[in-house]
Order: sequence, then C-alpha cells, then structure tokens
Amino acid sequence: MKILLIGEYSRFHNSLKEGLTALGHQVTLIGTGDDFKKFPVDIDITPKWTTKNKYITKIRSAIYRISKIDISTIESGYRFKKQLPQLINYDVVQLINSWSIRATISKEIAFIKYLKKHNKRIFLSACGTDTYWIDDLLTNKLPYHILTPYLNNKSLKTNSKSFKQNYSAPLRYITPQHRKLFDFVSSQVDKIIPTDMDYYLSLLKNKKATTLIPTPINTSKRTHIVTPIKNKVVIFHGINSFSYYKKGNDIFEEALHIVKKKYRDHIKVITVESVPYKQYIEAYNSAHILLDQLYSHDQGYNALEAMAKGKVVFTGAGDYFTEHYNLKKTVAINATPDPVDIANKLEYLIENKNEIITISKNAREFVEQEHHYIKIAQKYLDIWKKA
Repeated sequence: MKILLIGEYSRFHNSLKEGLTALGHQVTLIGTGDDFKKFPVDIDITPKWTTKNKYITKIRSAIYRISKIDISTIESGYRFKKQLPQLINYDVVQLINSWSIRATISKEIAFIKYLKKHNKRIFLSACGTDTYWIDDLLTNKLPYHILTPYLNNKSLKTNSKSFKQNYSAPLRYITPQHRKLFDFVSSQVDKIIPTDMDYYLSLLKNKKATTLIPTPINTSKRTHIVTPIKNKVVIFHGINSFSYYKKGNDIFEEALHIVKKKYRDHIKVITVESVPYKQYIEAYNSAHILLDQLYSHDQGYNALEAMAKGKVVFTGAGDYFTEHYNLKKTVAINATPDPVDIANKLEYLIENKNEIITISKNAREFVEQEHHYIKIAQKYLDIWKKA
C-alpha cells in the first residue's frame, strides 16, 4: 500500500511508519516534527520564517496579541500547499489530529477536501489533544485528567508571563473555529482510531471510532538497559514547559522535595526541561525510575519508550488500564495527583530495590507483547483495508 501520514505527536507516526515499512509498504510522513522535539519527517513544513527569526517572532507575537491570528499558520499552509501535487494517489491518508497541518482553519478545510478528492481513504488518529477529547473531559466523571488543574484554577487558562501556566493550547480546540474544523474532518474520514485508554474512553459513543489500537513502539531501537543499582537510585524527571501543569510536573516536584528530605544520600535526581527528543532519551539512560505524567489513564509515547528500555515509569497505570490489558503483574507505577502518594511509592522502591528490577523486566515484556511496532502496524493495515 501507498500511505501518507500527516503530522507528528511524540514520534507516534515515525514508529508506525517503521512498522509499515518493515511489512513492505511505501510510507511518506509530512509535518513539522512536533516543534522543539524535532522528530524526522520526509517532507518538512515547519514554519521557519515566522518562528526562527527573533525580530519576526516579536512581530508575530504582537499580531497575535492584537488579532489572535498566528501568522505561522499562514506559513505552514503555504509550505503544505507547495507539496499538494505530490500528495495524491495514496491508498491511505492518516491525520495525526483534526488540525494536523497547522494551517489557518479555512486553509486546513480546503486541504482536507483536496486530500479526500485525490486519495482513496482518509483516517483520523486519536492520539493527542482534540475537540472531542476536551469536550468529554469537561463533562465526564473521571477522577482526574489533564484539565483538572485548570478546572481547579481557571486562571491557568492564560498567563502571559509563563507557558507553564498556559491552558489556552488545549482549550482552543473547543473554540467555534476549531469545532467547525473537527466536525468537518470527522465527516470526511472513514474511521477514528484511538491509541490509548484516555482517547478510547472519550470516543465510546462515536460511531466512527474503532477499537483501541495501542501506540507502536520500535523495540528493536529501544534496547532493554539493565542499569545496576549501586549506591543510589537514579530518578529522572523530564519537564515540558508547555505542558507543565497538564503533565503534573508541579506535583512531581513536590513529591521529589519530600523524598529528598529523607533519602538525599540514597538517590540522584536528573531533571531536564524542554529538550529535543534525542537529548531527552539520552538523558534518562542512566535512570532507574522515570517520572512521566499523572493526569492520564494510560501511557504516552515517552513512558512506553522508557518502559521498553526497562525503566520503572510513574504514569497512567490505574484500573482502566490494568483491566483493559488484564494485567496480573506491575508494569508501571500508577501516578496520581497526590504528592504524598507519589513520595510513598518512591520511598517503597528506594527501600525495596529488587522491586525495581522486577518491574523493569515486566515493563519491557509488556511493551514487546502489546506495543510491538510491527504487530501494531498490521492492526492498522487491517482496519484500513476493512474501511
């Protein structure tokens, strides 16, 4: 099959491409590489003029403050439009989310119409923030989710002084323009494919939604690293400043503060903030424990990659997750929005180092069994062919 993947979130489409290529299919990935994470793409539509020059970025900010128009979306649209002649005659087109090109809304709709007309089938991935998900989180009865900090403190919607306190990015998906875009994209796609429990739970009533297909992980590129525990337990905390509260980084920091008071001589904490993907994974290689996120009910890509390497990951691993996979072993530590609970779980691992070794092995086995990139690629092929 000839397959076009549009957009990238946390290396999801790169891993899917590797699985599809291994099965003999021709795959093209077009996108920005997920901003500062800089994932590889075949066709790069990163808005360089409006984001790389410091003088133009100041003008861009001023225009946005006055008009709420981000001129980088105009550049993204221009760069995508130049590629249209070669984005035809694909058997499958898959969008990373409803706003996958990152153009202006009117251009985005025009591009989807073009893709629909000139290709056979089109699908929408549910693997990140989108309109249906934010709608559901604002009304559902989950004990916690990424909007919990915002619902508890509405001032977090916007804060010009710090990206860490900015919830405007996820909330833009429920503005009238983005809702119009999502409704249009939903009407054009054949199926919507959820990649983990968070998105699956929000799509249960959507007639176009498929069953959950787990995130693909290329385990051949992620060697299981057995990190000996010598004098200290190494804890890694990676911070994305754009998602500081959504990931629960503030609560992780509180928990680490508690643990450091009692176990300062027994642990080493590595903290990095908003670094490119390659630098991020190299930074946690020496760690035994990785603090990922705590407002989820499944694992994101970073958590799964770390688990493939045999790290003990604090992430979404509660009842929804364990029941779905019918797990009898601990493969990850369920992180809740409670710093004392997280501190207690860290203390248990520090005092019971054999548990770190056991969970490390379980984590790798789980990823190989449920997330192997070639197995997952075949599941996508099966759904695409049925449609």
